[in-house]
Amino acid sequence: MNDVMLECRALTRIYREGPQDITVLDQLQLQVRAGERVAVVGSSGSGKTTLLNLLGGLDHPTSGEVVVDGQSLSGMGEAAIGTFRNSHIGFVYQFHHLLAEFTACENVAIPLMIRGQSRRQANERALALLDRVGMAHRGSHKPGELSGGERQRVAIARALVTDPSLVLMDEPTGNLDQQTASHVLALLDDIARSSRCAFVIVTHDMTVACHQDRVLRLIEGQLVEEA
Repeated sequence: MNDVMLECRALTRIYREGPQDITVLDQLQLQVRAGERVAVVGSSGSGKTTLLNLLGGLDHPTSGEVVVDGQSLSGMGEAAIGTFRNSHIGFVYQFHHLLAEFTACENVAIPLMIRGQSRRQANERALALLDRVGMAHRGSHKPGELSGGERQRVAIARALVTDPSLVLMDEPTGNLDQQTASHVLALLDDIARSSRCAFVIVTHDMTVACHQDRVLRLIEGQLVEEA
C-alpha cells in the first residue's frame, strides 16, 4: 500500500519572543503512508508538540503546508479545519482528555454527534469501537471508574470512531505502567494492520518508539531518520 496519507512540505514555524525570532521547525519534510506508524522523538523543547499541533490543524505554519489524505490544510478557515479534523484526524493524548461527566460510550460517540449523526447511530458505532479495543463491557462506566489503561483504550476508540485518515498521539503510554503500555502497543499493532490509517506517535520512550515502523528524531527543526 503506497498511498501517502500525510505529507509535510517545507513546514516552518517561527515564534516571536520580544525582538527575537525563534525557529522551531525549519523547512521540515515528512511523508507517512497509509497503515504506517511513525514515532517522533526528541529532547524537551525540540518542537514535538508544535509539530503535532500543526499536523492536526490546531496551529498554522509560518510557511510550508500540511497535506492530509490529499487535502492541504493551508488556506482553510477555522470552521473548515474543524470540520476536516472531525472527519479525518483523531487525537490520543497522554492524559486522555475524556469528559468526566459522560460514560465511555458517550465519550466515544461525541465526535459523531458533532458531525450530525443521531444518538442511536453514534452509540452503535461507539460500542463497535469499544468492542474492538476490548472495552465494550465498560461502555456504561464513567472515566473515574476506569483504570488508566482502560481510559487510554477509550481514548483510542474515540480517536478511531470517525474512521480517520490520520491519528496523532502525544505520549500515549507515558502515564501507564509497563504491562498496560505493552497492551496498548499491541492494540495499535492490530489496528494499524487492519486499517489505512496513518499514525504519528510523539514519545520520549524509545521502547515505544522502536516498536513503530520508523523512528524520526526532531533535531534543529528537522526530522532525521534513526538508523
